[in-house]
Amino acid sequence: MSNQTVDLEKHIRGIPDWPKEGILFRDITPLLANPEAFAAAIDALCVDFVNTGIGYVAAVEARGFIFGASVAEKLQAGFVPIRKKGKLPSETESVTYDLEYGTDTLEIHNDAVKKGSKVLMVDDLLATGGTMAAACELIEKVGGKVVGITFLIELTELAGRGKLGDYKIKTVISY
Repeated sequence: MSNQTVDLEKHIRGIPDWPKEGILFRDITPLLANPEAFAAAIDALCVDFVNTGIGYVAAVEARGFIFGASVAEKLQAGFVPIRKKGKLPSETESVTYDLEYGTDTLEIHNDAVKKGSKVLMVDDLLATGGTMAAACELIEKVGGKVVGITFLIELTELAGRGKLGDYKIKTVISY
């Protein structure tokens, strides 16, 4: 892995009161726009999972796809998209989960992973953990084995780790 000297936090800007008052939004678009910072972020997401036999990397749309596909390429693994309901064209498995105000549903193709394959879950942000918990449940429903979860950012005050059980969790930046 290279690029270990890039200060990734310098490439993440805080936007106060977005999307609503009282929230400090962590904007990753400056990091994505900087090739050196983006490469360093991908390296940091991968470092604990190199040479561990990862067969697939799975991520939830949309920002998860940006990081997940790059991590999959770096680890020489397949990429599995987890999408909102109704977006996948073949037979799917689904999980409905609770949001702060309502529910949402995620889907995955039934044949997305080979049974027993090691799967690394990737996302840009760990907040409350509900979406990632649902994504892990989906991978296991189709026969994959979640061997780790890696996030670029963790908002520790929201205690999202609590919803993720005993999975190996790696975060690059914590706020």
